[in-house]
Amino acid sequence: MNNIRKLKIIYFGHVKRHNTLEKLCMEGMVEGKRGRGRPKRRWSEDVAEWLKTPATRAGAKAQNRRLFRSLVWKATSSPDSP
Repeated sequence: MNNIRKLKIIYFGHVKRHNTLEKLCMEGMVEGKRGRGRPKRRWSEDVAEWLKTPATRAGAKAQNRRLFRSLVWKATSSPDSP
């Protein structure tokens, strides 16, 4: 599970550093009404929870690769991670 968590966080940083279609899709809003029931969980919410920081702040920190790598290491190497 830690390996999957690490790969998701690394991909989040990669997407946030580049101006691509993936970044536009991740940050964009869709017009129309939301379906009934509980909202779906987004992977940016997972990343924010694992890094213990809001997704917008995590995206800003991803611009500095060295800082972001240290955050990824802290989030994935701690024994208390679920």
